[in-house]
Amino acid sequence: MKSQWECFLQNLGVWEGSFTNFSPEGTLLTDTPSRLSLEGLNNNQTVLLTLSRSGGDDVIREYSSVGGGLLFFENGSFSEGLIQLGPFSEFGAELAFVHENRRLRLVQLFDKTGNLSRLVLIREHLARTPATERPPLQINDLLGEWQGRAVTIYRDLRSPDIYSITLKIQLDDTGRLIQSTSFGDRTITSTATIKGSIVLFDQNPQKQVQVLLLPDGASATSPLKVQLRQPLFLEAGWLIQQNVRQRMIRSYNDKGEWVSLTLVTEEKV
Repeated sequence: MKSQWECFLQNLGVWEGSFTNFSPEGTLLTDTPSRLSLEGLNNNQTVLLTLSRSGGDDVIREYSSVGGGLLFFENGSFSEGLIQLGPFSEFGAELAFVHENRRLRLVQLFDKTGNLSRLVLIREHLARTPATERPPLQINDLLGEWQGRAVTIYRDLRSPDIYSITLKIQLDDTGRLIQSTSFGDRTITSTATIKGSIVLFDQNPQKQVQVLLLPDGASATSPLKVQLRQPLFLEAGWLIQQNVRQRMIRSYNDKGEWVSLTLVTEEKV
């Protein structure tokens, strides 16, 4: 099993792309070209991060270890964010996929009142490689049965949990979306209203969760409002191929503490 540092090193290289800001309703606000360099120094004992964005100051950071609110999977995919939801403070996290010469990163941000305030979609490719993108995600891309494997890693770095998972997504006669997730002997079923690029799981008015369909086969699953003393999760999805999708889920317990990170790789059957 790779160490967290070895997993981090999967991200070395020069990544070119853009930072695209969206409103909670999916309105494109700004799109800024970017260039991010992750360079290994001292025989990869240190990593130098340099981020350049059009019209902005460069961000330079040096890493000699990883931890805190940051966890990596073996393929280099990762999530970074706050480890604790607090009262009257901003909240958010980044969920990032690495696949071949591409990275897709999603940042979900909540304001001091707990409301979803902004989403940032970061699409990147390694310099001097093709910048091939998927079309924007559509509901029809998701319909059907998906079978896959989930890996859950934990903040305390105990052994990962690895298990099979099945996701079924269909529409009923009224056009309402029905989603069933099965793992082990558990099945969770929920329903949602579809309005354009927004899928709203609105069964519980107090805990509404929306899925926003985004460019490059991406999706963002977010509570419309994060609340104290209630468990919550943030999720990003990426349709890598027509029949292959990855999802990443960052889970918090009812004390607002970040506890785990799950990467699901699934195929449509």
